[in-house]
Parts: sequence; C-alpha cells; structure tokens
Amino acid sequence: MTPTLSPTTYEPLTAFDRCDRCGAQGRVRVLLLSGSDLVFCGHHAREYDAKLRDLGVEIVADETADIS
Repeated sequence: MTPTLSPTTYEPLTAFDRCDRCGAQGRVRVLLLSGSDLVFCGHHAREYDAKLRDLGVEIVADETADIS
C-alpha cells in the first residue's frame, strides 16, 4: 500500500520522477481529488496549469524554480 500524498507529507521530486505526459524529468506534482497524483515537467505543467486548477487539483510540489 502506498501512502496518500498531502501538502505537508509529499516526497520531494527526484531525477527518477518522470513527466506523466512526455517522460521528461518531473518538476511539478499535483494531487488529484481522488488522492492519486500526477507529475509533469515544467513545460506540461505550464501548458495544463489552468485546466488542472479548474479541476480543483492541489499542487503539492513545484520545483520549476530549481531548474538550472
């Protein structure tokens, strides 16, 4: 059983976390209303930002500022 993510207990993203859309390194993790999560690269996080917010998801990790 995997623990449900929450804003205070999510695991930081690592190089092994990949974008669920394209497979690039994950930079943003969103928590869906169902309790599952999605990971996006910076590009896809920006592309889907408005739609995700309309769905009421919670962004629990945003590491796009860490891109060097």
